[in-house]
Amino acid sequence: MRKISDTIARLAALQATSRLGSAHTTNDGRLELLSNFGSNPGNLGAMYYLPPDLNEAAPLVVVLHGCTQTGAGYDHHSGWSQLADEAGFALLYPEQQRANNPNLCFNWFQPKDVDRGSGEALSIRQMIETMVVAHKLDRKRIFITGLSAGGAMAAAMLAVYPEVFAAGAIIAGLPYGCAATVPEAFDRMRGHGVPSERTLQQLLRSATNHPGPWPRISIWHGSSDQTVASANAKAIASQWLCVHGLASTPEYSGTQSKLNRQVWCDPSGDALIEINLISAMGHGTPLGSDGLGTSGPFMLDVGVSSTREIARSWNIVGQQGSRSGGSTTDERIDLQTPVIAQADREEPWPKPGMQFDQPTKGVHESTKKLIEDALRTAGLMR
Repeated sequence: MRKISDTIARLAALQATSRLGSAHTTNDGRLELLSNFGSNPGNLGAMYYLPPDLNEAAPLVVVLHGCTQTGAGYDHHSGWSQLADEAGFALLYPEQQRANNPNLCFNWFQPKDVDRGSGEALSIRQMIETMVVAHKLDRKRIFITGLSAGGAMAAAMLAVYPEVFAAGAIIAGLPYGCAATVPEAFDRMRGHGVPSERTLQQLLRSATNHPGPWPRISIWHGSSDQTVASANAKAIASQWLCVHGLASTPEYSGTQSKLNRQVWCDPSGDALIEINLISAMGHGTPLGSDGLGTSGPFMLDVGVSSTREIARSWNIVGQQGSRSGGSTTDERIDLQTPVIAQADREEPWPKPGMQFDQPTKGVHESTKKLIEDALRTAGLMR
């Protein structure tokens, strides 16, 4: 029988996730509705942002909000579209619907929604393909990030569609496949019953028959997170060690101010997996004083701008192809000084999904057939 203390803790976690983002669903009109993006088996909505005069072959960043949040609210507080204006990349915000989850949490713990070619995962994949085709974005520079349930869903997308993403950043999230029911989800959030490293790696390997290369993984977590235990940060890193051919011990581990950083590198010194653990930070997205976004509930001003540092680690800020016009640099991890910055066949699930009647602004009727043909060619739509 479950201890009463466990039951109370799980209820507290439920209350925390139901509050997440409730105070910041701001819609300042920066984001546009994305529609006509495929069969949408996961019944999701979507918003997007394109900076003015965006260059062709620009990067795409996919951002997944937390429970009860919206894409616009998360964008307002995280500052991603501000950074997109500065650096020149496109943004995609998948959005959960209350018909799927009353608290607007992505269903990262439901196998049908995180398997390749089905549910919410396929809907997000269809959105990505639509954005790439409609706006001529760079397929080699597609990235994904998310907070909490959005972070866990980002981990799932990286696992089931590894060939799509160059890298991903998981904020206060959980490893792919660690839970398959609601009770398991709450236990894993508390750090209870997390599968072994070997089991997590088997779950990742069995998600696809992808031979590699694999996306780089950046993990952000607060050491005082009472909603998603920080033990999940190490579990996520452990899940990805095998496919990258890395040992369990990081090449670098060090602390600078409140940030403890562990980095696993390839032979040339490039970071493949990193954990950024922020001392005394609770549950939320770390923000800094760089002018991006604004603090609020679960959007935490801790002096570290995860938005900018994540984009820096992806080389989409201040590098070739950005609005700054700078040349590409080959940054290496300084192992002495801690630093902050740095296809198998698709089988779509034919479950009917939500469809929008009006074409998206920027995705006109003249390109609708092109997009649908591209989705069918990629095996993402019947």
